Amino acid sequence: MKESKKQIRRFGTMTRDLLELSLWLQQLGGTHVAMESTGVYWKPAWNLLAGQFELLLVNAQHIKQVPGRKTDIRDCEWIADLLQHGLLRGSYVPEQEQRDLRDLTRYRVRLNEDKVRLANRIQKTLEDANIKLASVATDVLGASGRTMLQAIASGEDDPEKLAQMARKGLRKKLPQLWLALQGRIRDHHRFLLRQLLEELRFTEEKINELDQRIQQCMLPHHHAISLWTSMPGVRVTTAWSLVAEIGTNPEQFPLGSNLASWAGMCPGNNESAGRRKSGKARRGNRCLRRALNQAAWAAARTKNTYLAARFHRLAARRGSKRAIVVIGHKILVLAHYMLQHNTPFRELGAEYFQRLRTPSLSQSLVRRLQRLGFQPTLTPAQQVG
Repeated sequence: MKESKKQIRRFGTMTRDLLELSLWLQQLGGTHVAMESTGVYWKPAWNLLAGQFELLLVNAQHIKQVPGRKTDIRDCEWIADLLQHGLLRGSYVPEQEQRDLRDLTRYRVRLNEDKVRLANRIQKTLEDANIKLASVATDVLGASGRTMLQAIASGEDDPEKLAQMARKGLRKKLPQLWLALQGRIRDHHRFLLRQLLEELRFTEEKINELDQRIQQCMLPHHHAISLWTSMPGVRVTTAWSLVAEIGTNPEQFPLGSNLASWAGMCPGNNESAGRRKSGKARRGNRCLRRALNQAAWAAARTKNTYLAARFHRLAARRGSKRAIVVIGHKILVLAHYMLQHNTPFRELGAEYFQRLRTPSLSQSLVRRLQRLGFQPTLTPAQQVG
């Protein structure tokens, strides 16, 4: 076996320093580079070394040493030793295009969170002024609500004039609006409303600009998006997140179970001495898990669908939160299958589980009728008449 040699040099993080690092590695004849995943600080080195070396990004939890005497140099030596013996397993790092999509979709999530925060602040200001618009209007920030809020911020405080700004169906509630808009509005409230409404408009404009940018970037993935949006609960924005987080190459994850494990959408394994200690799921991809949970909640509210039926069956026994994780796992596995086999979603219907266990279900219903004092006789439907 060829004797290994150790050389240690320290480089800065500027672009010039990283280019010197690349040149130094090439002069040494290096072909493989392994680096630890630490926040976003690995990205500049990865981007500059990509295409020149075989890169591996490793999870810090997979390469922990024995505790004590930990330094940066010892960490480098340990990673190099593991790499030399082929004991490192690289993390999934998508291509540059997909990483750009991740930046866009994740930024969109943050902007939507800011929009919700602003809506809550507006509601808090209205409550402080004793304006009960939310008790009458379904959407305070709808067309009618925004017109009223703009008028309040501009100095209007006559409840009858404000109520007359209602549109369409909200005009049926004019008496309730008169009462709800009778408050104690001060200049302080008007100033806050002007600031919040202006910030809200700015945030919505940024979301619209971002949506246009994402739509342009998603054009090459239109087919995958059309497949995934055929599932109940999966909107276009959810499909965008799926494209950004897992990509459209099904070969990256051989099985749907591999993808679910990577995403952290399956139970964990913690077993010792034949006893299962915990089934807590690993952290996985938090952005993907958030999108899947939102899609699962949307699917659970649909009518006459397989996913909604499965949610209600599980929620009755295990609780709604655990049931949502199961539905999110199912959506992810289905998304992988649909992409792998190039097939749209096929709805099984809400009666699928009843059809699956018709004999046992019929026996259970017969026993319930017998306990009520009846003696039922079952006749197959095709034999009736």
